Amino acid sequence: METIGTIIGWMVFGLIAGAIARLLVPGRQPIGLLATMALGIIGSFVGGFLASLIMGGDLWSPANWIGSIIGAVIVLAIWVMIAGRRRRTV
Repeated sequence: METIGTIIGWMVFGLIAGAIARLLVPGRQPIGLLATMALGIIGSFVGGFLASLIMGGDLWSPANWIGSIIGAVIVLAIWVMIAGRRRRTV
């Protein structure tokens, strides 16, 4: 069972990774604070998992930060493509 500190840590980690990803991806992303946090958490699972498999380390290691940001950029780029396509067809 997760402690409240771990959950808050993931929320802060996700918010920072999501915010950095939003700064790196060009264009407008009409998402709020909670969606940015979710983006970072999902990106952390995608990129952080791959980085930890390749390089090892814990949640706060630089490899996981870089992997999480890259994962969040990938997730956000996919989201922007899907949302843009949906907006054009409606």
